Parts: sequence; C-alpha cells; structure tokens
Amino acid sequence: MTPIPIVAAVLALSPALKAGSDGGSRVRSFPLDVHEFRVLGQDYDPENPGRQDKTYYRTIDGAGQSFIHGVYVPSTDSVTLFHEVPAQVRQGVRVMRWRWRALALPRNGNECVAGLGDSAAAVYVTWKRGLRWYSLKFVWSTDAPLGATCNRMRNPLVASDSIVLRTGAPSGDWVEETIDPEALFREHFAGGDPGAEVPELQGIGVMSDGDQTASVSAADYAGFVLYK
Repeated sequence: MTPIPIVAAVLALSPALKAGSDGGSRVRSFPLDVHEFRVLGQDYDPENPGRQDKTYYRTIDGAGQSFIHGVYVPSTDSVTLFHEVPAQVRQGVRVMRWRWRALALPRNGNECVAGLGDSAAAVYVTWKRGLRWYSLKFVWSTDAPLGATCNRMRNPLVASDSIVLRTGAPSGDWVEETIDPEALFREHFAGGDPGAEVPELQGIGVMSDGDQTASVSAADYAGFVLYK
C-alpha cells in the first residue's frame, strides 16, 4: 500500500488528543453511528427509520465492528451518504478519525483529471457559513498523485477541494486516518491564517463512485469519531 501523504494539517495524532490520553478529561469523543448515515437529500421518516432511497450501500454488522459497504456498478447514478453532526460538536472539533478500506479501484480513476474523477472511497467534511457551503473531500484514488489537492471550486455558494489521501492498489486491510478539520479548513479556505474563524461543522459524507470511468468501485467505511 502506498503510504499516507505528508500534508501539514493531516496529523498522525493531535496534541490535544494526546493530552486527553494522558489523563485530561476535557477531550470528549463523539462517535457517529454508521447506521445513521443516510442518502444525501433524503428526508428522515421517524415512522420508518430503516427506509432508504435507492442506494448501493448497505450496513454490515460484523463480530468486531459495524461498517458501511459500498459497491458502485456502472450505469448507476452516484450516491453520497451523509451524517449530520450533533449540535454540541458544530464548533471546536480538533480531531476526526475514521477507518476505511478500498476493495475495487475505478479504472484510471484520477480526481485531478477532468472526466476521470472517480475514487474507490471518499470522505467529505462539510461546513456552512450563511448560504455558502465548504467541503473537503478526502479520496482513495487509483492514479491521482499522493497528497495532491484537486478540483478546487470557489463561488459565492460553494468552496471545495479534493485531497488525495491514499492512492494505488488496495490490500484489503483497514486503514485508520486522523485529521484536524479546523486546521485543514484554515489551510484551504482561510489562507492558512491560524486565527481565522471556522464556520459551523455540518456533517460527514462518504461516497464510492465510478460513473465517469464507467467502472466498478467499492470500499468499506467505519469508526467515525469526532474529538472535542
């Protein structure tokens, strides 16, 4: 497996989290239940909580963990699953962790090349200020350069970047990622200003897709935890 890229704000372990593991009780963890990820844009029906719009994801409850399993098949419309974050962690999240494993890479998938922007796995982090949405998309790519930032979009309603966090053939093993979302927001959307205000965190999304390359794409996702 290709090693994780060296990106300044993608941390091996946040100092704040280290402090908490040394006995400090101020750091709190907020796990996100994989069963509560829903098709983006779908309204929640409390009388039918298991209802899902047409999707190619399913939740698997294994012996050691529950995880989202996504398999994209060509000619299917791409689908994103989304989990809103709890109100108490809309601000001040210092660390986010998750686990993922790529199972099938889209043919020639490359987020940095127009028309090839498919990835075996993608995790989105989203914020909102006023009417403007901000998002960082962390991808497990087939061919995109490790550590590259691609698909930069800036307009009055949307600001987004894609970051190539992993690239190359999967091993089938789970890989854990740790990021500092506020540091990354400032790096990508505030010119690196360490004192810049970060808008409210909205939620976390996942997507496996192969619509542009017309190829199969598959991955698993688990272990989403926010630390404040």
